[in-house]
Amino acid sequence: MCQKRFITIFALVACFLMGTIASFSPAKAGKDEKVAVVNDHIIYMSNLNEEMSRYERQLASAGQVLNEEQQAEMRSNVLDGLINRELLKQESEKQGIEIGSHEVDQEMATLKERFPNEEGFRMALSQMEIDEETLRQQFSQDLAVQKLIDTQVAHKVEVTPEEAKSFYDSNPELFKSPEMVRASHILVKVEPQATSAEKAKAREKIEGIQQRLQRGGEFAELAREYSDCPSAQRGGDLDFFQKGQMVAPFENAAFSLEPGQVSEVVETQFGYHLIKVTDKTEAGVTPYENIAGQIGQHLKQQKVNQELSEYVAQLKSRADVKTYLK
Repeated sequence: MCQKRFITIFALVACFLMGTIASFSPAKAGKDEKVAVVNDHIIYMSNLNEEMSRYERQLASAGQVLNEEQQAEMRSNVLDGLINRELLKQESEKQGIEIGSHEVDQEMATLKERFPNEEGFRMALSQMEIDEETLRQQFSQDLAVQKLIDTQVAHKVEVTPEEAKSFYDSNPELFKSPEMVRASHILVKVEPQATSAEKAKAREKIEGIQQRLQRGGEFAELAREYSDCPSAQRGGDLDFFQKGQMVAPFENAAFSLEPGQVSEVVETQFGYHLIKVTDKTEAGVTPYENIAGQIGQHLKQQKVNQELSEYVAQLKSRADVKTYLK
């Protein structure tokens, strides 16, 4: 099974957290409509709108657009998530859970790695209208909630080897692996509006590279030097892919080659390619031994999800929660 089918316990925690630079923005008290109150803490419309925008951007990137009814349902669910997060935060404070500065430092360092440099990080902070100290406080709160969930829920959940094997045997379709190839390519780009003369020049260039390969040239070196694809810096490597992930002419050529073989010149909508297959895996079923750990993680996440919902429901039953969402 592809590892992407499994989500970690941290991903579950993320359902209750907003602790990222993309989703955190302080509410403007006094200028904002309240949508909920959790004990004495107010959740503002700006908090809800910010979180809604984040989910809508994620859906849009996947080509999904919600209708009015779906948006209303999602808004209600997102508000529930914000309330749950606040309940967990307050409980972590009640239990006196403390977060060391080194733990926050690690989170900050991980976040900064997503930016090209320190200046890019500072610019993002400025755009979100928050400073680094405020962000550190947010990380500290989020880490405290994670520790609460771990101590009160996650560490109590166990998955036996028998459960994992039963899941594997009961869901054979999840563990089928398609035929895949790993390929590198050299691209001479041709713009859609290119003239016949420009196409001929590009064709001449790719054929010249082909001749150098035939004379013993190193494919990766020539890709770094001549390819117009971003993969050039990796020697043209595109990693593994399965059928349906590449445009048809490229895919047909790649899957017809054996490891070590280089294609003839292949024309696609992007230009002219030379393709070298470096590895190939046949379709089959992933052995249980290779996937047992991920299955256990997946089943534990499911159990934690259920237990966490029950734990939050208990917190809510003891709290004073009011909602004002229309």
